[in-house]
This record gives sequence, C-alpha cells and structure tokens, in this order.
Amino acid sequence: MKERICQQQERKTVMMGCWMLNESVSVILALSWLGVNLYLFIDTFRWYGEEESFFYTRVILGSTLAWARASAVCLNFNCMLILLPISRNLISFIRGASICCRGPWRRHLDKNLKFHKLVAYGIAINATIHIAAHLCNLERYHLSQSAEAEGLLAALSKLGDTPNESYINPIRTSHTNTTTELLSTIAGITGLLISVALILIMTSSTEFIRQISYELFWYTHHVFIIFFISLSIHGAGRIVRGQTPESLLLHNVTFCRDHYAEWQAAAQCPVPQFSGKEPSAWKWVLGPVVLYACERVIRFWRFQQEVVITKVVSHPSGVLELHMKKRNFKMAPGQYVLLQCPSISSLEWHPFTLTSAPQEDFFSVHIRTAGDWTRALRKAFEEDGQTIKEPRSLPRLAVDGPFGAALTDVFHYPVSVCIAAGIGVTPFAALLKSIWYKCCESQTQLKLSKADWWRGERKNTDYWRRYFLVETKTSPLVYFYWICRDPSAFEWFADLLLSLETRMSEQGKTHLLSYHIFLTSWDENQAIHIALHWDENTDVITGLKQKTFYGRPNWNNEFRQIAYNHPSSSIGVFSCGPKALSKTLQRMCRVYSSADPRGVHFYYNKESF
Repeated sequence: MKERICQQQERKTVMMGCWMLNESVSVILALSWLGVNLYLFIDTFRWYGEEESFFYTRVILGSTLAWARASAVCLNFNCMLILLPISRNLISFIRGASICCRGPWRRHLDKNLKFHKLVAYGIAINATIHIAAHLCNLERYHLSQSAEAEGLLAALSKLGDTPNESYINPIRTSHTNTTTELLSTIAGITGLLISVALILIMTSSTEFIRQISYELFWYTHHVFIIFFISLSIHGAGRIVRGQTPESLLLHNVTFCRDHYAEWQAAAQCPVPQFSGKEPSAWKWVLGPVVLYACERVIRFWRFQQEVVITKVVSHPSGVLELHMKKRNFKMAPGQYVLLQCPSISSLEWHPFTLTSAPQEDFFSVHIRTAGDWTRALRKAFEEDGQTIKEPRSLPRLAVDGPFGAALTDVFHYPVSVCIAAGIGVTPFAALLKSIWYKCCESQTQLKLSKADWWRGERKNTDYWRRYFLVETKTSPLVYFYWICRDPSAFEWFADLLLSLETRMSEQGKTHLLSYHIFLTSWDENQAIHIALHWDENTDVITGLKQKTFYGRPNWNNEFRQIAYNHPSSSIGVFSCGPKALSKTLQRMCRVYSSADPRGVHFYYNKESF
C-alpha cells in the first residue's frame, strides 16, 4: 500500500515537472504580469495613503481614495496591454524576425488569445474596484456637504465658496443627489460609457454567445473604440483633487489641520489651495492604440488589393472550397488568413486556415457552413442553392494575411504528431500537401531552422532523418490522426491522402507519414456495408490502403507507442479540435514526457485564431 502511494506521488511529481517544462514560459509571463499588477497596486495604494498633498482629501474620502487610485493605475496598465496580443502583424513579425522566438519559445506566441483574455479579466477586476471605490467617494463627498458635517470635514467642504479659494469637494451643495452629480461631470459621463462598453464586450465574449452568434461578438467587440476614447478623457474632469506644491510650502498640514478655524486670519496657516491631478490614461494607451491603428491601416491596404477567385467547389459535406490568387502572396504550411465579403458585411473579418501548399500557384481555404456569415457566404456563391455561379457573378472577397499559427512550427521538431477533429483537419491539409510536393522533388530536404541546429539537435538521429528524409522502417516522422463523425466529410480530404499515399509508395517513403483515420458515428446500413467489404484491399469509405478505425483513439496506447519509437526526441503535438480533446492531449503530453532531460518530451501546440 505504501509502495503504491509512493509511486502515485512520484508520478504526480514527474507530471508536474513535465508541465513546468512545457509551460514554463507561459507561467513566467503570467506570474510577471500578476507581479507587476500587485506592485503597481500596492505602491500606488501606499503613496495615496501617505502622500502629504492628499491629506485633506483623505479626511473626506478615507481609504477609498487609495483604492480608487491604485485600481486606476492597474486599469491603465492592463489597457496598455490588451491590444498587443491581437495585433496579428506584430505577432507575425516577432515570430519571423526574432531569433529568440525560435523553437520551443515560439509556440508560446500561439497563446496570444489566452493572454488577451487574462488581461481582460484584469481590466474587469480593477474596473469593478475602481467603480465601487468612486461610488463610495461620491457618497462621502455628498455627506461632507450635509448639515451633520462638522469640524475639519465641514471646513474643507466649504472651501471654494469665496473668491481666491479653490475647492476640494466637487459637490458644491447638499441639495443634489449623487446621480445628478455623476451625470453632470466629464468623469461621470465617460465612466458610465466605459462601464457600459466593458459590460457589452465581456458578456458578448463568452463561449456561449460566440457559438450562438459570432456576429454579435464581433460587432460588440468594436465598442472598444468608445472604451478607449472615454478612457483617454476620463481624468480630464479632475474630480480627485490634492493640495498644490505651492500651497504645501506655505500651509504646514501637520500644524494647520488642528487650526482650521484660523485659516482665514493666521498668516502661518493660509487657506490651502487644491488642484486636480493631470489625466494620465492617454499616456499609457497611446503607443498600443497607435500600433493597433497601424494594424488596421495595413488591413485596409490589403483590403484594396485585388483577389481573383479561380475555382469554387461545393462539397456535399457542407464545405465550400475556394481557390484564389493575389499579387505577392506568400505563405507557409499552417498559416491562416482573414476573409471579408463586402456584400455580406463591410466590417466582419473571419479567420480560415490555408489548405494549399506553398508550391501551388494559388491559395485555398475550405469553409464549413456553421454560422450566419458562412451560410450567407455559401448562398452568395451558389446560384440556386446547388450550382456555383458564373465567375463574373461571384462576390468580391478581401484577404488579410497570411498570419503565423502553431502548425508553422511543425518542422521545428524532429517528430510531429498532428491530430484533427472534423473540419479541424484544414490546418493539416497544407502540411500534407507540402510533404507530397517534397516527395515529388528529387533529393528533398526538410530544412530546419538554425535555432534547431544550435539547440544541439544535430546530435539527434531523428534530426538527421528529418533533415534528409531518410527513414528507418520502424518510426515515422509525422503521425497524423483524424477523428470525424460524418463519413461524407472524408470526401475532399481523402483524395489528398490517396495521392500522398501513392506518391510515397512510388518514392519508397511510405514510413515518412503514419496516418490514422477514426470514424466515430455510423448508422446500421453503413455498418452492414462496411462489414461486407472489410476484406477488400482498400478502405470502403476513403479508398485508402490504410483502413479506417471505428470509435475513438486510445490515446494512452498511441502516446506510449510514439514514446517507445522515439525514446530521446522532442516531439511536437499539434491539434485542432474541441476543448475536451485538447485537455486530453495536454494530459497525455504530461503523462508520457520523461522527467529525464535526455528522455522523450512532448510539446503541446493548439491551433487558435
């Protein structure tokens, strides 16, 4: 019993070590972000809690002054970061130009949307604290003007009633309610706009809303323009006021706070003067906003470029295949583009993975009809719901990209495992096509980056086998798994696999690629048909020599076998599919990665747009 407990604890330790190895960069980045937020909050909170120029302000507002200002600084910091992860051209530039982002480091760039969401949560938390603190401040300002206020509090609230005096309390009378005061100031109006915009953006970003209506998510997200404009001018009202530096030199707070009744008469205690703090939010967000504006300018420039649609194929499985050409368009396997159809919407851009290979003289996408926009696009290309329109009648398309994604790193690993579910196979189409073209070339080399060379993988036999496409008869370099529910979905992709299978057989490179197709749903008639033709040389569904598996993969067995085949390799695992599959694969990568640095290590990469 004790031995079993020790083994379980040891296994958990190994899994934790493997997880840290895989996610160390992401963990460091998240902890750094959290640490900066905590530092800014604590430092600002202490400053406003101790700063002499805000002593009289604290008399009225108490500790909520520090809560409001500390959360405001953190809010500005997160608003500075929120646009950077969605600047696709910036990320593509970093991915391609920075030598430090090669190899394992580079895959963390594909988690840009996760970081975007993390920063959004930071904005929501700090905005909630800021709003709650200022509502308390507003109520305290109002109470200090009431008849019940007395002593120093009453004296401070009356400042500004006579000439040559500056006020500290923005509420000048007790006969108004807080709502009226809130809506009569720049800070109040812009704060309300910021709050409404933030609520709309956050609520429409939930997975439930995105699945029901992606268009609702897309349009409400553009409220961010109102959000940033309001944020930039939010502090212009200067509601929170502190004592001026000149006044501090003449008015000793330590002595004069107890002699407030003599402020008008005593020369050593002149009436304190107050002013609002200069707005600073625009300084935080100016750089990222300009950068994102450049991003949109680039998109508009690409929008103006002509896109020629050379071929349209409507597959029975509800997939629309588009072949296009565009001047100076260069791509790599695994990249994606943003498509816009102005006749459907002049604002919406939707991401689609490229399914063509770089060697082809066109680029293509496969679009599954799954939402309002994709249904409208299919309808725009079809004449009567079935036949494709004449070329001159086809709608205009605009293309932005291509942009890098996780799969572009597939050749940076000695061994790669590619796993797709349903239409998630599209990112791997370009990869398999590229392999097909390389098989057609004489003395083909799959060239890895210089970073892989200097990383020391030149000593790894898997590296050299990958580099020269030299393969032993036991261990493939690319493992491909496709899990699909509908047999009709195999139609367009099976042709590619068949041609690849034939070419590899002719070239004697059948072990370069190991592919496994899993069908998870079938009816009784299909089952009978499959059983009757089971002994044929080719698969009854796909026409491939490799037979289709029925049911779901046993990932424990698959990963165990791959780890056995490549005992000391860095293996990249790439997936495109639902969250449940992603979580399972992440767990498999942790379970079957070795704690020994010289052993096998699985690095998980997920496609995300």
